[in-house]
Amino acid sequence: MTGAFLAGLVAGYGVAVPVGAIAILILGLSARTSFRVGAAAALGVATADGLYAAVAALGGAAVAGRLTPIAGPLRWVAAGVLLALAAHGAWRALRPPAPAGPSPARGGLDTPARAFGAILALTLLNPATVIYFAALVLGRGDAAGAGPRAAALFTLGAFLASASWQLVIAGGGTLIGRALTGRRGRRATALLSSAIIAALAVTTLLGG
Repeated sequence: MTGAFLAGLVAGYGVAVPVGAIAILILGLSARTSFRVGAAAALGVATADGLYAAVAALGGAAVAGRLTPIAGPLRWVAAGVLLALAAHGAWRALRPPAPAGPSPARGGLDTPARAFGAILALTLLNPATVIYFAALVLGRGDAAGAGPRAAALFTLGAFLASASWQLVIAGGGTLIGRALTGRRGRRATALLSSAIIAALAVTTLLGG
């Protein structure tokens, strides 16, 4: 059973560590807002990874095979969402600062609940994640056939690995936000984040 948990940890780090659009988004959110918002987004990613790990551990090749035919449309949806997020981030960075006074209600991904929900949904749009986990599970005969308990341990390991790494990214974004406390610094961070997310959206459309 310990082997299934360790396998989940390794699998979780394997899918989480490569820096992609979601990591850049979490970094930018933390830099522009707060660690609470970035941590909520990080837990959204970890929840999605945990759900996909569970689906892969319980369903294996059957689930991966069913998702493969719709991988193309999901890729387009994911790219569209990324481009929308990039445009929204750039707009917020370039718009004139609000006049002093009572803080207006914040929109976009500027609250923990919104950040968690949006990043969870965006991460779930990536069918490559469940295919990745399914391939790992199928490659480990013990994890694929040891029953619900082993699947639960595998899922827990994947969730904890993903959460720990994404929280490190959120913490790094918070440090950047504190270092760049001026309006120009935060604007530059937001624009850089938007540019990278847009570039990664194009890569997604091209099948990267």
